[in-house]
Order: sequence, then C-alpha cells, then structure tokens
Amino acid sequence: MSAGRVLCQWGVLARVVELRLASVLWLVLAGWMGSSAWAYDVVDDRGRTVTFTAPPQRVVSLLPSLTETVCELGQCSRLVGVDRYSNFPAAVQKLPQLGGGLDPNIEAVVAVRPDLVLVAASSRAAERMEALGVRVVVLEPKTHADVQRVLRKVAQALGQPVAEADKVWRHIDAAVSAAAQSLPASARGTRVYFEVNRAPYGAGASSFIGETLTRLGVKNILGPELGPFPKLNPEFVVRANPDVIMVGARNASGMTDRPGWKAMRAIAGNRLCVFSLEESDVLVRPGPRMAEAARLMAGCVARQGAPA
Repeated sequence: MSAGRVLCQWGVLARVVELRLASVLWLVLAGWMGSSAWAYDVVDDRGRTVTFTAPPQRVVSLLPSLTETVCELGQCSRLVGVDRYSNFPAAVQKLPQLGGGLDPNIEAVVAVRPDLVLVAASSRAAERMEALGVRVVVLEPKTHADVQRVLRKVAQALGQPVAEADKVWRHIDAAVSAAAQSLPASARGTRVYFEVNRAPYGAGASSFIGETLTRLGVKNILGPELGPFPKLNPEFVVRANPDVIMVGARNASGMTDRPGWKAMRAIAGNRLCVFSLEESDVLVRPGPRMAEAARLMAGCVARQGAPA
C-alpha cells in the first residue's frame, strides 16, 4: 500500500471521528439547552422562589380552589391526587384523596410521586413535604385580586402561558359584572347578612364574598373594620336587622330559633336564601367559579324583591 493511500485512509478515519465527536457534543449541548430553555422560577405566597427545570406532569392539589384553578386552565389531566374536599369538576372525584388541606397524609402524598404539590398558606405540611424532597408551591386566594394573581401563579408553575390565565380572569370578571347588571335598580342597597358558619361567623366586607356583594350593589351589614370572617354575637345581627340573609344548607339548621331572630326583617318576611351543598361549595371557594357565586347571590337578592 502506498504512503499516499495510507494517508488518505487516515484522513477519512480522522474525519469520521471528528464528525462523531461533533455529533456527541451537539447532542449534549442540545440537551443542556433544552433543559435550560424550560428552566423557570415561581415565587409563591411565602415569598420563596421555586425553580422548575421542566413543566410538572404529576401534580397534587391540597385546596379545592387550587384544584379548580388547575382544571380551569385545562390541566386537570396532570392531577394525580387531591385533598378530601376537592370535588369539582367531577373528574377529580376519581383521584386519590390524600387527607385534608391543613393536615394531608404526607406518606400518601409522597407515594403518588408528585413533581409539584400545590398547598394553602394555612397548611402545616409544606415544610414537612419539602424536607422529603417534594417540590411545593404555597398559594391561597382570599380576595378577588388574589384569584387573579393565583390564576397567573398556577399557570406559571404549570409552564403554561400567563395569557391563558389572564383570559380566564377576564371571563370571570366580566361575568361578575353581568351578574351585577342583572339586578333591578330597586334591589340596589339591599342590606345582606351572609353567614358562613353557625358559630356564627359572617362574611365581612373585606372577604371575597363581601367583595362580590359590593360589586352586586348591595350592602353588607358587616363592615370592613370587622375583618374578613368575624365571629359575631347573634345580637349584633338582630340589631343590624338585615333585609336578606344568605346561608348554606350545612349551617341553616336552628338559625330561626336564635333569640330575637324571628322578629328580624329578613326572617319575618321569609327573605332567607338557603343554598344547597353544591351551591355552598361554589360560594365559599375563591376561585374560577366566583362568577357563578355572583349569579347565585344576585339571584337570591332578585327573588326576595326590593327591601321595604
């Protein structure tokens, strides 16, 4: 074999090796660039930065309003577990129930191998799950503004365009406005008491329920100075003498037997709206069904007629 031919073969071999090395280098670089392209951060309600290297595909939600938010964003299929109170939409009722939102079953949560757990700020479990290597994002909507903010945060955490969350919020906001416009002028200024618990606890003006009542153009007997969900002396409600009372079926029992309550304008005039269990869930969850809650409350006021 001539020296020229040997050199030629060595040249071809060197070129093959060079191409293979370049190919390997390109694959490594492409993989690195791919993961970096997906890397993003979300700052949760604790002010903590949670880093994602890829959109999570196995999500656990431990608060009904967060569960509904995930599904409203079209990502219900990513849920692999929920808290025992998450029951909407119907599809989530088939998922493993992993305890309560405040006290979830940590072992059960870990067992479903989530790459993201959404949990309320009031939960005591976030740090315990993080100590086990579980990625946790803490979010808890309490006002209308929070509902909009949490929609955006959940979209970010799921790697979804924030524009989709903004679109959902615009629909909710417009529907609440439409519910307000559906009320006759004569119903404006109706004085309303909304009881959230038979203790009794009421929905104050600064709560998300109170904000909805304000947008409907009716007057909440519980001013903002009382806080979002104040515990009340029943005599306070008697003195306030509301035109309409709203209460869920879970808490309506025995209400009219409280001292002095039968003489109140709302009860004496049978202006009492008792919402079903399903309707109550809609009303007390600050989330995507807030517009439906506004329609329920507007319907109640409209049915009861103008105050005397």
